[in-house]
Amino acid sequence: MTTNGGFEPVFCTIVPPHVLDRLAQADDPALAGPARRTLQRDAYERTQRRLTTVVGAAPVTPLAGAESGKPHRTIHDARHRTALPGAKVRGEGQEPGKDATVNRAYAGLGATFELFLEAFSRDSIDGSGLPLIATVHYDRDYNNAFWNGEQMVFGDGDGEIFLDFTIPVDVIGHELAHGVTQYTANLAYFGQSGALNESVSDVFGSLIKQYTLGQTAADADWLIGAGLLAPRVTGVALRSMKEPGTAYDDDVLGKDPQPATMDDYVHTGRDNGGVHINSGIPNHAFYLAATALGGNAWERAGQVWYDVLTGGGLVEDAQFTDFATLTVKAARERFGEGEELLAVSKAWERVGVPTL
Repeated sequence: MTTNGGFEPVFCTIVPPHVLDRLAQADDPALAGPARRTLQRDAYERTQRRLTTVVGAAPVTPLAGAESGKPHRTIHDARHRTALPGAKVRGEGQEPGKDATVNRAYAGLGATFELFLEAFSRDSIDGSGLPLIATVHYDRDYNNAFWNGEQMVFGDGDGEIFLDFTIPVDVIGHELAHGVTQYTANLAYFGQSGALNESVSDVFGSLIKQYTLGQTAADADWLIGAGLLAPRVTGVALRSMKEPGTAYDDDVLGKDPQPATMDDYVHTGRDNGGVHINSGIPNHAFYLAATALGGNAWERAGQVWYDVLTGGGLVEDAQFTDFATLTVKAARERFGEGEELLAVSKAWERVGVPTL
């Protein structure tokens, strides 16, 4: 369902613009060239998304005769071009081929579908069996993956800084979770509401990874994009929910700018008001709540976050305090006056976000 007067699909990438901006300024053309081309392509796709929002996109409808409660995946190959969706290379139920990127995309879409169905009784990202479409091998040396409001798109990376974007399953989950937000709370993609939009995708991306690997909150690394950075990069991932600001510290990429608490909140006009930066604060709150509760993070902390996202009380321009207050309310309504309520309340207190 939509809770706020209609969907506003946005163009959401996994690699923040500030990272690509930094790379684009590198002296080495092998680093700067792909970053500049990626920024240009992202700007084009972002403009296309805005135009589509104005004129309206053709609706994506369930396949005729498709079984509810089952994924309906289609993987396309752009063949290093940019026309979407590209050539179909694998449909639902077809056996794996020789292309590992295609197979990973197919599996990642399935893992995302399974987590939302099994943990939250949600049939695909729209709740009504929406087909899941992905395109791989997009453009040349394309250093990003994105959700464009209708489908997933994955670049192969430049091999110097970024590897294939289908490698981390949480990247796939992160981008598809933007679709879940699009069909539910419809959070505006700017400032604190935009940071919440990004954080929700990190939360569910991490939960998909943990669910797939059979990890408890204590077992998980709480990294977003582990395995994505090339060997030359001094870093472990794009973001850390456990320790925001520590994912990388590299001569070329610079230092991870994410804050863990409101004391270090970043005021900026770039990146839609720092949506990929200040998301570290609600990310850390979720990590604190989930690890305080222990066990499988999707069962209690994840359920509270899902209840808020889909409950209808989250306004499009929600601020951190609004979201935090609703998680406390959701924890109380679902679990009562127990450890769940305490864990959620203390998590927000520790990151400096008040709950009203």
